[in-house]
Amino acid sequence: MTIEFSPLLPWIAIGALAALAALLAALGLVQRVRGTLVRAVALAVVALALANPILSQEERAPLSTIVAVVVDRSQSQQSPERIRMTDAALQGLKDRLAQFPQIEARIVDAADDPDTESPSTRLFTALNSALSDVPPARVGGAIFITDGQVHDVPGINQPLGFDAPVHALITGRPDEFDRRVEIVSGPRFGIVGEEQVVTYRVIDDGPTPDGPAEVTISLNGQEIARQPVTPDTDIPFRFTVPRGGNNILEVAVAPLAGEVSAANNRAVHVLDGIRENLRVLLVSGEPHSGERAWRNLLKSDAAVDLVHFTILRPPEKQDGTPINELSLIAFPTRELFVEKIDQFDLIIFDRYQHRGVLPIIYYDNIAQYVEKGGALLIAAGPEHAGPDSIATTPLAAVLPASPTGSMTNEGFYPRLTDEGKKHPVTRGLEGADSEPPHWGRWFRTVDVDRPQGQTVMQVADGRPLLVLNRVGKGRVAMLLSDQGWLWSRGFEGGGPSVPLYRRMAHWLMQEPALEEEALTAHATGRMLEIDRQTIKGDPGPATITLPSGRQESVTLSEAEPGLYRTRLQTAETGLFEIANGDLNTLVHVGAVDAPEFKATVSTTALLQPWADKTKGLVHRVAGEGNQVDLPSILPVRGAVRVADAQRLSLRMTDETVLKGVTSLPLFAGFLGLAALLLVLSATWYREGR
Repeated sequence: MTIEFSPLLPWIAIGALAALAALLAALGLVQRVRGTLVRAVALAVVALALANPILSQEERAPLSTIVAVVVDRSQSQQSPERIRMTDAALQGLKDRLAQFPQIEARIVDAADDPDTESPSTRLFTALNSALSDVPPARVGGAIFITDGQVHDVPGINQPLGFDAPVHALITGRPDEFDRRVEIVSGPRFGIVGEEQVVTYRVIDDGPTPDGPAEVTISLNGQEIARQPVTPDTDIPFRFTVPRGGNNILEVAVAPLAGEVSAANNRAVHVLDGIRENLRVLLVSGEPHSGERAWRNLLKSDAAVDLVHFTILRPPEKQDGTPINELSLIAFPTRELFVEKIDQFDLIIFDRYQHRGVLPIIYYDNIAQYVEKGGALLIAAGPEHAGPDSIATTPLAAVLPASPTGSMTNEGFYPRLTDEGKKHPVTRGLEGADSEPPHWGRWFRTVDVDRPQGQTVMQVADGRPLLVLNRVGKGRVAMLLSDQGWLWSRGFEGGGPSVPLYRRMAHWLMQEPALEEEALTAHATGRMLEIDRQTIKGDPGPATITLPSGRQESVTLSEAEPGLYRTRLQTAETGLFEIANGDLNTLVHVGAVDAPEFKATVSTTALLQPWADKTKGLVHRVAGEGNQVDLPSILPVRGAVRVADAQRLSLRMTDETVLKGVTSLPLFAGFLGLAALLLVLSATWYREGR
């Protein structure tokens, strides 16, 4: 109870009256006036009544003690055994805390942040968020249910924001072990055909069995090496970059029986293959209007080393000019088609005919070059339909179509075939969507028999115009017209000659992005995008194998003709394997060095310092069989000064909340009236004596 004053007059007036009363009382006492003491008491009571004293009593209710329970739901906690332990420990802890009505449990699940590429276990961040609106005096403690692999443990001298015990209930068993593999170093880019070195390491956590680890290394989904390695040793691995674009090197270590997780038994290194100085040999059979279109296109690419020859004077041309007076350069046939033919990435025969410049055996060399993985482009003109056509040489073995010997000379709009609308070489060419196509006409084509491979462009009546085919390990393209230069010159508005020629050249050089049957995937943050390129129709669903080993089936929807796509947000991070039919690909979602996969063996070491500092307890919940062993709860009034080795100590708060105030004026009503009557009666009685 407390006494407060609510004066009826200003304090200055009450003080003046009290001073006057005190002066009169003092004067009466000095002069020994009878009744002075009674009068002084009466005046004091009147002054007190004017001060209006009020008796107040507060009604308070005790506040609950807040205990934060942070549950680790990160990927390292997703094994069936740890999920079972975590759920059982959480339920048991709820039951124990429910026995104390004054304790309020705040339970928060700490999962991986879906917006980050590098998953990690951030339990202290979740703890601060859960207690952000709680006064420090009300916090009774914090309890973590985790495997102990926490990646945001603050420094031991940093403040937590409250003075209460920190406890940890550790899932997993003390004899756990795990084998994992990490990429130590490797290049980000590599030149196609050159050797690169990636260093990896197999790491054993816990009491793993002795002996070497069996490692399998794959490149772009194809196994290229198997080797036994010693754990905890850096192992360099040398390989040759096979192609341009994205290359995925996968290092997988054989799992151990009983290890914690196989999700970290594979590591990937992504390397972009770069073609250095692509070497292209362009042989023009004679000067013509379209010759410069090819030359300008190839010379405009800084990554292309172009070797261009134009046959100006064939051997049969005899005009009597002495050889020593000719300024022409002799065609180095042996050097180009025997000694250095394998150094070229692409050979182009532009309106070339067999006129005795190349010995017949050299055509066979070119055919073998193609079958071994080379690229050949035939840009055909009228000479291809004549008696000197290269189709009459051994090169015919790799050509996708044979000429009939006739030409068609009439205007037409080049059109895409059904396959051409789906093929990445011709799909989406600007102007192809309208009818007739929104580009200029051509006026000459070479008639051929039924071609092999894919016909992606045609004349209006269905005759082939552009044919693509695979021969052995190599590729061949035939453009059955020499009129493409009309597009380059802007005739009737021109056409997409540059993208068409460039795509043809890159497809011939086996650029992965232009494969007609391909499955690719890439990730942006946690968003996974899968593309399926096909010219055969709906490829059906794709199967995704997640890092945890779980499989999902996803539907691919047609985004463009011949291109099927799906996008999905992933909850897990790590190495994903996507399969569709005979094709499969790998993609890594998130950072390749994410902390969540570096160590998965449960541990008490990381949280023990904070438990020691705050008088908390770190306890493994694994009991016999499938049972969980949970400590009991120990409420403590005041500061927790001693740690209990068997119980979870919680500091109980003394905080209260004001529910109401009862006020009683002492000089109000009958009580005040009785007090005034009493002093006045005493004064009257004394005067009457």
